[in-house]
Amino acid sequence: MEIRDSLLDRIAEAEKEGWLGEIEGLHVSLADAESRIDQIDSAPGSVAINLGMSRKAPAHPAQKEGAGSLRQSRDDQQ
Repeated sequence: MEIRDSLLDRIAEAEKEGWLGEIEGLHVSLADAESRIDQIDSAPGSVAINLGMSRKAPAHPAQKEGAGSLRQSRDDQQ
């Protein structure tokens, strides 16, 4: 969707500036982007699926484990 909006903005700018060749190329790109969006929207199973994943932070963050591993490797070097 952002690509389509960007192309529309660029087409408006090209029309304002009179860049005829640019306008034609942007319209081709816009048609292709809209075609791809339509394909994605019409694809079977293209609805969002809730995977049931929790948004809560883990009880034991990985950073604590990593810090201990870093200390251990420093001790090993000495």
